[in-house]
Amino acid sequence: MFLSDTLLETIRERAAAYDRDNTFFTQDFEDLKEAGYFTAFVPREFGGAGLTLEEITREQMRLAGAAPATALAVNMHQVWLGVANTVYRTGDASMNFMFEDAVRGDVFAFGVSEAGNDLVLFGSDSEARGQDDGGYRFYGTKIFTSLSPGWTKLGTFGAETGPDGEQLNVWGFVGRDEGVTVKDDWDTMGMRASQSCTTVLDGAYAPVDRIVRRIPSGPSADPFIFGIFANFEILLASVYTGIAQRALDVAVATVKKRTSKASGSVYANDPAIRWRIADAAMKLDVLFPLIKSAAADVDNGVDRGPLWFPQLSNVKSRATEVALRTVEKAVRVSGGSSYFNRSELSRLYRDVLAGLFHPSDDESVHSAWANALLGPVE
Repeated sequence: MFLSDTLLETIRERAAAYDRDNTFFTQDFEDLKEAGYFTAFVPREFGGAGLTLEEITREQMRLAGAAPATALAVNMHQVWLGVANTVYRTGDASMNFMFEDAVRGDVFAFGVSEAGNDLVLFGSDSEARGQDDGGYRFYGTKIFTSLSPGWTKLGTFGAETGPDGEQLNVWGFVGRDEGVTVKDDWDTMGMRASQSCTTVLDGAYAPVDRIVRRIPSGPSADPFIFGIFANFEILLASVYTGIAQRALDVAVATVKKRTSKASGSVYANDPAIRWRIADAAMKLDVLFPLIKSAAADVDNGVDRGPLWFPQLSNVKSRATEVALRTVEKAVRVSGGSSYFNRSELSRLYRDVLAGLFHPSDDESVHSAWANALLGPVE
């Protein structure tokens, strides 16, 4: 394993305070940087540890079990490096700069989501304006920008009208030195330490060598878009699976200690509790091979054909839904103490709810599968 158990335990000990105070995970951030985790996904030939996506999923599960909000925020940096890996494996060097920048200490964040825009990767309300030097300036408002206090480079995109009137999506990486305002507006139910604040782009500049794509709006088979989709869905699934596993572990430890006055025995001997724990574990157990298989196929460049995108959506959707049910069952068997904010299960329950809001949501997953199997509605 890349992250030591000692480091993860230290991170776990801080999680409650970050959540209570609604503050960024500054100490975790520094410790993870020192441990080399922000370059773990960089290929060895560029100076990183060369972990595969499959290996990163395991690390993200472990980190999420210690501190969900820390893992979710770090996820965004790892996703971008995953995209760069996906593109690199096709022989395309257009994103190699990300490996070099990461080794120099840059941390990447996602500036993609926009309020009310369910096109997600396929269209933007933001504007990309070309500059005489070939670079672009971006104008728009991005929401859920995790790592807000810590990122140094923001991957973002905006719309541009091409010479023939076609709509293009322009993707690039901006710094935070000019044209970027980060709002202090992150006050949520859970995932509080992620500090996923709103980011306003008002002329944020990406030089020509940091513009990675100009592609038509709408669905695309470009490896860059596939890379975002695949790494985002798989790594999100990993985070929420890690949360669920931690909740189950806490519940198991709890019922072994709690004693029933009615029976005089620990709750671990209660048939109803045993059934609920087993049911949670059985459903959770399915996620690990699902995530492992998808990650390995991305690592190895396997093309699953037209079902690839729906299957990736299903990995994320299945993981977040199972995780929610798992944490709920853990709370049920652990008793009323888990309802207090001081309980780790209380925090895990609030954190796991965030999984419902990440793309792909349950509705879009069902729509994607229906379209793949039945064709579009006539």
